[in-house]
Amino acid sequence: MKDTTAIRPGEDLDWDKLDPYLRNAMPDLAGAMHVEQFPGGHANLTYLVRFGARELVVRRPPFGKIAPGTHDMKREYRVLSKLYKFFPQAPRAFHLCEDESILGANFVVMERRTGVVVRYKVPKFFADYENVEVRLTDALMRTIAKLHTVDIEAADLTNLGKPAGFVERQLEGAAKRWALAETTATPAMQQALELLRQDIPISQSVGLVHNDIKFDNCQFQPGNPDEITSLFDWDMCTIGDPLVDFAAMLAFWPDKRLEGLNLPIYLQGNFPDKPELIKLYQAYTGFDVSRINWYQALGCCKVAVILQQLYARYAAGATQDKRMAGLGEVAQIFAGLALHYAKQH
Repeated sequence: MKDTTAIRPGEDLDWDKLDPYLRNAMPDLAGAMHVEQFPGGHANLTYLVRFGARELVVRRPPFGKIAPGTHDMKREYRVLSKLYKFFPQAPRAFHLCEDESILGANFVVMERRTGVVVRYKVPKFFADYENVEVRLTDALMRTIAKLHTVDIEAADLTNLGKPAGFVERQLEGAAKRWALAETTATPAMQQALELLRQDIPISQSVGLVHNDIKFDNCQFQPGNPDEITSLFDWDMCTIGDPLVDFAAMLAFWPDKRLEGLNLPIYLQGNFPDKPELIKLYQAYTGFDVSRINWYQALGCCKVAVILQQLYARYAAGATQDKRMAGLGEVAQIFAGLALHYAKQH
């Protein structure tokens, strides 16, 4: 089961600098260095670096200008150098390089994990398993619950963020980013934001917030749809209200209100619906989910913002990627969904 490819054109790095650097930083490495690329994802550049039989993963930010606070390899290292002791699904980070002369940016070196990733539908490895969508979903819910109930003091991760005012900052950050990216007046978004501002919930817990939990950032063992063995992409991880994290995942889950639209970001298949996920999350965490519609509205706002930002780049001629041409319309749909949940909270 091969999950790497040859390096994409234009994404080679200075391997002649990396080779001696890693051997000096990790003296136990031996054998010739070989490099391949992980093709998944659309942002950070991730490579498999092999020394003999020893396999490592090297991750650095994408090329070009990046927004402040994004693609943060220092943050990813801070989390993964500690969290693996308390959350086995977190790969262990071995080294952080802050010398940008080596690969052109900070980069992190971590352990290699192998397994099956679910991208948009059940993969062929699990196609013949009974109730496989239910089992995959239950595994996802248990993993999220385990992460959100990690003892952040024991894991020495309390300095990862500022939990006071976290929910308010999430809401106002989404509003600010929408205003900057808006290309068409969207009353639904403005109404949703105003409704959310009127009744911001008080966080009941402070925990780890991954900020990008979904199936294609998870890895299962082949032949075992009941256990997630790895969770990836920790560069946005912080501490705050875990329900914000859970609701962000729900925003990417199939929604009966959007049936027939065939949105490309959604899962395909007979997966449990959102109410079932909410029940599972409550059962596994013990959290009060009575305000979940408020959080779902925020999650849909955030998805709308991401889609609108991508469309705005296309509309401005900053990219010729035709996939982004229809995202403005999809952003409008999510703004409407945000308003629906905001009215229900």
